Amino acid sequence: MKRRFTQRTEDILTAYLCLLPWIIGFLAFTLGPLVFSLVLSFFQADLFTRNIFVGFGNYIDLVQDPLFLKSLRITAVYAFVSVPLGAATALAVALLLNQKVVGLGVWRTVYYLPSVISGVAVAVLWMQIFNPRMGLINNALKVVGIEGPSWIFDSTWALPSLIIMSLWAVGANMLLYLAGLQGIPTHLYEAAKIDGANVGRRFWHVTIPMLSPTIFFNVVISLIAAFQFFTQSFIMTNGGPNNSTLSMVLFLYRKAFQQTRFGYASAVAWVLFAIIICFTLLFIRSSSLWVYYAGEERDE
Repeated sequence: MKRRFTQRTEDILTAYLCLLPWIIGFLAFTLGPLVFSLVLSFFQADLFTRNIFVGFGNYIDLVQDPLFLKSLRITAVYAFVSVPLGAATALAVALLLNQKVVGLGVWRTVYYLPSVISGVAVAVLWMQIFNPRMGLINNALKVVGIEGPSWIFDSTWALPSLIIMSLWAVGANMLLYLAGLQGIPTHLYEAAKIDGANVGRRFWHVTIPMLSPTIFFNVVISLIAAFQFFTQSFIMTNGGPNNSTLSMVLFLYRKAFQQTRFGYASAVAWVLFAIIICFTLLFIRSSSLWVYYAGEERDE
C-alpha cells in the first residue's frame, strides 16, 4: 500500500500531536488571559454589570493615585534591598558550605529546607517570631538588655521586617552558588596564590568573575520574584500598618477582588509587567560589562 505521508511528515505530525496538550494549555491559561487582561485594562469593568471603554483612562488614573504610587515605592524598596541582601547572604552561606567541615551534607540540607516550605506556613511562623511580646527575636534582645521594636505592628519596622524575613529562603540560591563554586578550576586559585594574591584578592579576582554567570541568574530571578511579593504582606500585615507594606500585587488584589475594578487592576498588572521587563532587559544589557563566561573572547 502506498504511504500517504513521508516519514519526515509523519514525524512532524507526531511531534505536533505530542505538543498539542501543552499548546492548548498555553493558549487557554497563559496567552489567552494575557491578551484578555490587556484588553480589559482599557475598560472600566467589573465583569458583571458594566464594561465601559475608557482608553488609557485607567493608566492616567494610576499615575494620579497616591496609594498606587506608595505601593510602587514600597515594592521598589523591598526589591532593591532584599535582592542584594539575599544574594550576599546566599553567597556567604555557599562559601561556608564549600569548606571541608564535619556533617557537610546535613548542613546543606538544613540551609536548603526553608526554601521549600509553603509561603503561608512561613508567614505564620514569622508572625510568631516577630511577636513583640513573646517573639523569639525580642526575647533574645531582652537577654542583652535591649527593648525590641514592635516589628510588623510598627509602620517604621514593618517593611524592614519583611526584608529580614526574605533571607529565610536563600537556600535555593545558595545551592546554585555552591554548584558554581565547585565548578571553578582549582588551578586558577593556585596561580593567583603563586602571584602573591591574598584571600581577599583571590575572592575578588577569581571567585567573583568565575561566579558572575550564577550571580547574574540569581539576581535576575530574585528581582522578578521580589517585585511580585504578596504572601508576606497579605498574610502577616494585610498591607499595614498604615499601608507601610502595601505591595503592588496586594494593591492589585484589592482593586480586583475586593473592589471588583478589574479594568483598573489589569492596568496595574501591565504596569508591573512593564517594570519587570525593563529591569530584566537592563540587567541583560549590562551583563556584557560584568558577567564573564569561561572561554569567551572579548573585544578590547
